[in-house]
Amino acid sequence: MFLKLFRKSRPTPPRSNAADYVAAYRATGDLAILGELYEQHMELIYAVCYNYLRDEEEAKDAVMSLFEQLITDLRKHDVQQFGPWLHSVARNYCLMQLRKNQAHPKAHLVTNASGELVDGSLTALLPDETDPLDQEADLTLMETCLKTLPAEQQTCLTLFYLERKTYTEVADLSGFDMKQVKSFLQNGRRNLKICMRKESL
Repeated sequence: MFLKLFRKSRPTPPRSNAADYVAAYRATGDLAILGELYEQHMELIYAVCYNYLRDEEEAKDAVMSLFEQLITDLRKHDVQQFGPWLHSVARNYCLMQLRKNQAHPKAHLVTNASGELVDGSLTALLPDETDPLDQEADLTLMETCLKTLPAEQQTCLTLFYLERKTYTEVADLSGFDMKQVKSFLQNGRRNLKICMRKESL
């Protein structure tokens, strides 16, 4: 495991919870401490990344990239609830990767009202940001607005865009017919965009 590269020959003192690890790492900058903490969460983070990226190698790369990101992030931010915070960081990272359409460039192409193929990913609704903090805020806003939509729209948007299911798979999993699925997706995207514009004002 790549994290073993950061282990020291001498054992680190035992720590009872994530907060102790975070405090120790912030105080010392010792990568062995951070590696030990991250390894405890690695299986979960891999599962989160794979759920979004749907590619084993990309998920593994994401796990490694996230560790590198933590090296600096945890020195800047005093994280109190490491588990939920790490889950949020991993999710936002994967959403930004999906936004780039690297793994499946055609997966998010949909037909608009004019019959043209356009980027149909949820993250296409986000503005082009260069500041990572702005990007994370936008992703959090998108997630908040998604929860305000009717249940049918939430279900279809989540299955189609985040879990990358096909129209047929969404219909099978949701119980809606194909016409309903397409309607819920279209209306859901429109309502999500309206909510995000309203909340960002």
